[in-house]
Amino acid sequence: MSISIGDKIPEGTLMKVGAEGPEPVSVESLTKGRKVVVFGLPGAFTSTCSSAHLPSFMRNVAALKDKGVDEVICVSVNDPFVMDAWDKANNAAEAGVTLLADPTGNLTTAMGLDFSVPAIGFVNRSKRYAAMIENGEFKILNVEEAPGTCEISAGETMVAAL
Repeated sequence: MSISIGDKIPEGTLMKVGAEGPEPVSVESLTKGRKVVVFGLPGAFTSTCSSAHLPSFMRNVAALKDKGVDEVICVSVNDPFVMDAWDKANNAAEAGVTLLADPTGNLTTAMGLDFSVPAIGFVNRSKRYAAMIENGEFKILNVEEAPGTCEISAGETMVAAL
């Protein structure tokens, strides 16, 4: 069953590359007492993720912050090294977007937002979505239904929804 508006985000741990290598980031530390926009996508360096989804949030960080968002976070079922390389390739952190890895897909699966297409190498990947989470509770949740589309989960759509 998929997460819904009004639900609390499941407890979990994401990962990032820090000064000493991979380090955990608790979901609670990201969301407790904060208003965050989290968007998930099938994979770093994939076509729609790289050409549309990530750029849409990079363009809209200032507008989201003007609406009270504390942090804009991208989550993908990739390892932290891939997410770090994707961040550097796109200057996402410089634009104000935090890229975090869900390396085992545990958080994505706990939210019911996972999918698999083994024929193209996608196993337990994240559906494309965007959510506004306030103090750990889903207030807005936009999940794309059609593969390869980035419309209701785009940064511009989130700005308009806030």
